[in-house]
Amino acid sequence: MIQAEAINHLGIAVRSIEEHKDFYQRVLGAEFESVEEVPSQKVRVGFFRIGDVRLELLEPTDPSSSVATFIEKRGEGLHHVAYTVADIKSRIAELQAGGVRMIDAEPRPGAHNTRIAFVHPKSSGGVLTELCEPSH
Repeated sequence: MIQAEAINHLGIAVRSIEEHKDFYQRVLGAEFESVEEVPSQKVRVGFFRIGDVRLELLEPTDPSSSVATFIEKRGEGLHHVAYTVADIKSRIAELQAGGVRMIDAEPRPGAHNTRIAFVHPKSSGGVLTELCEPSH
């Protein structure tokens, strides 16, 4: 069981954060927060907020990144849904014990000093699912 505390963010794959910034700010009224590079995932992440919802625009920094591959195969668009969890290592172990296929068997560093792990879309109805454990 994931035991999600909340939806953490929606990840949206884009070729360029800058090209989409105007739409999110001017058209949707989202508040731009910042851009952060996550070298381990080979992406730049643009953070936007609408109320309590955070949107993360994922821009690949390397053609070999999973986000670049996603865009190449499917085009720009919704990439994943992320959920806030406590004790991510235990969540991963429970999911694996229950037969859920994981992309990450161990947590890895994510944006905003989180530890993250991905559930394989074949185990989650075709939706790439991210677990996020915020640092405390």
